[in-house]
Amino acid sequence: MRAFFAVLLFVILALRVTMVSGWALELSAVAHAAAGYQQANSHLASMFRAALLNTSRQATFAADGTAYVKTGDIPAEWLRDASAQVRPYLFFAKQDMAVAALLRGIIAREAKYLEIDPYANAFTLDYRVWERKFELDSLAYPMTLAWSYWTVTGDASIFTPDLAKGLDRALETMEREQDHPRNSSYVHPELAEGAHGRPVGYTGMIWTGFRPSDDACQYNYLIPSEMMAVVALGDLEAIERDGYHDLIRAQRARSLREEVQNGIQTFGIIFTPNYGYVYAYEVDGLGNANLMDDANIPSLLSAPYLGYTKSTNTVYRNTRRFLLSRDNPYYYMGSVASGIGSAHTNDGWVWPLALLMQGFTSTADDERQTVLRELLGSDPGDHLLHESFDPSDPHRFSRLDFGWPNALFSEYVMTVVDGHPALPVGTTSDLEFRGE
Repeated sequence: MRAFFAVLLFVILALRVTMVSGWALELSAVAHAAAGYQQANSHLASMFRAALLNTSRQATFAADGTAYVKTGDIPAEWLRDASAQVRPYLFFAKQDMAVAALLRGIIAREAKYLEIDPYANAFTLDYRVWERKFELDSLAYPMTLAWSYWTVTGDASIFTPDLAKGLDRALETMEREQDHPRNSSYVHPELAEGAHGRPVGYTGMIWTGFRPSDDACQYNYLIPSEMMAVVALGDLEAIERDGYHDLIRAQRARSLREEVQNGIQTFGIIFTPNYGYVYAYEVDGLGNANLMDDANIPSLLSAPYLGYTKSTNTVYRNTRRFLLSRDNPYYYMGSVASGIGSAHTNDGWVWPLALLMQGFTSTADDERQTVLRELLGSDPGDHLLHESFDPSDPHRFSRLDFGWPNALFSEYVMTVVDGHPALPVGTTSDLEFRGE
């Protein structure tokens, strides 16, 4: 009988979600927020409306009661992208049951993905592995989404046996990859050294094969992903302790979190003559480090947004000055915008994701306004943000349809521009940091 009512509730909620033009979902609270948005800058208003509705155009409910969000013009769902794409809808989850149902459906589907293969980063609607690039952030994003949804709504119904299994697979994988050479059998043809990746030393951090750009790591301790893992493991500790009342798994998450944090602070901070101590992008635990940043999130620039550190932290401030300079090999300047790009796209092209992170992490209003002008200037005429663009000619861009930056832009407008309280991500206030 309980199962019957659960199915009935899902049907009722699904009926509240009107299907329009293929993939599009009409979520009433989101639609009303978009339609009713008023802004003296009409260009900003148009871009906000398009951005806020973009996720609903990528999402659908599946027959098994879960929800699926494709990344855009690629017919697959990335754990990272999907978690970020639905994040702004947390603003509406308490007032609209259909929005809450969508978020619960995403969390439930991501749990199944983690059960199927915690080393895969993208899946299809029918649960086939689309791409098996092991990216540490793909394990962290579902943890932070589940914790954020629970924190915003107070809805503990997400704590199902499936989610418990998925999170346990993620935790087991993180623990295994702490000592990748000894414990892991993961290989991928795009990795160096015959598909195994370059040698690494033990650091307490978690080995990862790929960056959030889906490009192979040069060195396999990717500091931005380690930062996100520290936050996510804190979220997982709370979920296990207070959601599932499993003190053993909560302690495992806490122990791993502390070891990763110690690894970041010991191996991930490098002295530079021009900037002082900065966070490296990648290290190998053997003395090698890669000083750069990539636009994809987690990035070094995004550390405060992720909840890892404060914008006022000295090491972060030093790092930020380096990242937003020509000394960062992926920082590009043009007549319309200047910002961080990626080896994943054309040399010299800026990513809106990085501009948004620059704005989110800025402590200066004039810099936040400059970022907003550059984002509006990147519009090629469709009122959407794209993967990357020529900073001197925004009509040249990559990815016609890319949901992630549009979702992030709607969050930026709601919080930075309009002053809504920021969405929760977790905290590291109980940990020690250099440079505070």
